[in-house]
Amino acid sequence: MSAPEAKVSKKELNSNHDGADETSEKEQQEAIEHIDEVQNEIDRLNEQASEEILKVEQKYNKLRQPFFQKRSELIAKIPNFWVTTFVNHPQVSALLGEEDEEALHYLTRVEVTEFEDIKSGYRIDFYFDENPYLENKVLSKEFHLNESGDPPSKSTKIKWKSGKDLTKRSSQTQNKASRKRQHEEPESFFTWFTDHSDAGADELGEVIKDDIWPNPLQYYLVPDMDDEEGEGEEDDDEEEEGLEDIDEEGDEDEGEEDEDDDEGEEGEEDEGDD
Repeated sequence: MSAPEAKVSKKELNSNHDGADETSEKEQQEAIEHIDEVQNEIDRLNEQASEEILKVEQKYNKLRQPFFQKRSELIAKIPNFWVTTFVNHPQVSALLGEEDEEALHYLTRVEVTEFEDIKSGYRIDFYFDENPYLENKVLSKEFHLNESGDPPSKSTKIKWKSGKDLTKRSSQTQNKASRKRQHEEPESFFTWFTDHSDAGADELGEVIKDDIWPNPLQYYLVPDMDDEEGEGEEDDDEEEEGLEDIDEEGDEDEGEEDEDDDEGEEGEEDEGDD
């Protein structure tokens, strides 16, 4: 005869359950600590990778300099290269008023120089020929992206020739336009040199450094949209003329067929009369 089964009390069941919870919590805590250790190793590798990537960028930035210099020498042979490039760029062109474009016709060279450690910032230089707007031969703007306490950016003070300050003229034009509800000119491109609010959020600086400077030729060669539209209209006219010619030829053929049918019917009638 088998022994009777032992009955487990509710108290023992609860005790076992609490023990399982304590074991589970302990395992979770240990897992979290191990995850933190592994994450520290990942962060260490990421930091190491950043340092090595920075060294590679510095190396190739130096290797690119002779080619940038050669490109600038070749660009100098093309009149209005830079103003055409800026006008053809969708974001920069939105910042250009008519007089800005006139002043930028005297822009002969643009250079972007990244600082030695690259991450700390960069400088953009604009070189001008003798012109009726500026006394300056060079306008520069520097961007400081580190947290050293320096101003986020600084630039050359523009020395305008008498009565040629485009930044003031732009402000006056906007005030008149707002009062009379006329077409409002964009704020002058040159006000960018006096804006030092946030180097990390300077959209124009980033566009010039990261989009235009690596390959300005692609924007210089952008075809004129008006010319493209004109060519498209000419093509459409040629197609319409071609279709009209086909229709006319079709009408002529139908006319000839009708004449042949009439002649055939007349011949049959003559034979019947005979």
